[in-house]
Amino acid sequence: MSLDNVEKLLKDAIGLDRETVGASTVQYAVKQRMAACGATDAAAYWRHLTTTEQELQELVNAVIVPETWFFRDPKAFDVMTAHARARLSVSQPLRLLSLPCSTGEEPYSMAMALFDAGFEAGQFQIDAIDISTRNLAGAAHAVYGRNSFRGADIDFRARHFEKLEAGFRPHAAIRDAVRFRLGNLLDPAVPPSETIYDMIFCRNLLIYFDRDLQHRALVRLKQMLATDGLLLVGPAEAGLMGLHGFSSLRTPMAFAFVKGGRVTAPADSSRPQPTAVSIAARAAPRTAETGARPTPSRRPFSPPRALPAATNAATDERPTAAAGDGLSAIRRAADAGRLAEARAAAQGHVEIHGPSGDAFYLLGLICDAENNLAEAAKHYRKALYLLPDHPDALAQLALLLRRQGDVAGARRLTERLNRLTERSVRQ
Repeated sequence: MSLDNVEKLLKDAIGLDRETVGASTVQYAVKQRMAACGATDAAAYWRHLTTTEQELQELVNAVIVPETWFFRDPKAFDVMTAHARARLSVSQPLRLLSLPCSTGEEPYSMAMALFDAGFEAGQFQIDAIDISTRNLAGAAHAVYGRNSFRGADIDFRARHFEKLEAGFRPHAAIRDAVRFRLGNLLDPAVPPSETIYDMIFCRNLLIYFDRDLQHRALVRLKQMLATDGLLLVGPAEAGLMGLHGFSSLRTPMAFAFVKGGRVTAPADSSRPQPTAVSIAARAAPRTAETGARPTPSRRPFSPPRALPAATNAATDERPTAAAGDGLSAIRRAADAGRLAEARAAAQGHVEIHGPSGDAFYLLGLICDAENNLAEAAKHYRKALYLLPDHPDALAQLALLLRRQGDVAGARRLTERLNRLTERSVRQ
């Protein structure tokens, strides 16, 4: 058995590109599985792997390392709730998809955001799909430790979770809003879902594919997405959207795109709108002492607002980003897919205003989106040199290192991020 054969098997099965995860990641997973199976040599394991469907699934589980947390990229959920308001219908519930859903933090965050925005349980349904049975088992178990709660604002935990000895579990209303299932976006034997979704979260999946598989994946996503439906991707994937007919919503750091057309708020003012108090009164658990429901604390999302008009990066006539612009303007250019322009403007910003952690982090995101991983890593490291506790730079660099096969380096950065999160929770 050669490692090349295993990598080809994984690519054929799940689309995994060796250049993105690194040979060491696959090699480590193979060693784990050989030990678990009691295989004495590589040839014996190859026979077992190629003749046992369950073993291929276990190898996939070992290769897919979850790196997620609740409300990762908060702006994405802000855009989601605004889009949900614009598409709310009396006749049928909104349909949302999280793919890949990993260990459940993302789809549960989607449910919490909609409940916090005032939606009722019957007004939406979230499907959650992943290729890892291990991830899905964790999502169904739904007990989360501190690593799943990052950032300074975790007020949502008090509203939507119960404290258990082993961690925190979402309330039943949150869990019931999500349906988990095993699935593979690229499996040719499985036709596209008959369900047409209003919104799809597909973040940090395309980065693991080569260009051909990225195209195939985006074709499938377009088939599953309603006209004017919302697609949310990862920061390193935003540059692909304009090449496949998606239009940017131009919300900084949301990486949000629509499938053709223009999104506007519903014109029919008679359509029922969710009320802000309905979920607060329904989803919060009763306390054992009083039987009363605790009052929810401050919500982490800004009030829903009308969505900005979507524009196509290929026909955009807005002024270009320049070196003298602020970082927010440069972010908007990057989010719209104008990566070369954004990179030049960000570099000019550093020359004019001097080095800053946020500027280098933004340059890292841009290089990441251009698949220039070496430069992206340099910029993330510069950001961390200037701002050692920059959580987004820590998270993105950890993800990049894992894609390159530096599992140990990624683990060290994740541990730093965990310590930072614990400090913020205690403060």
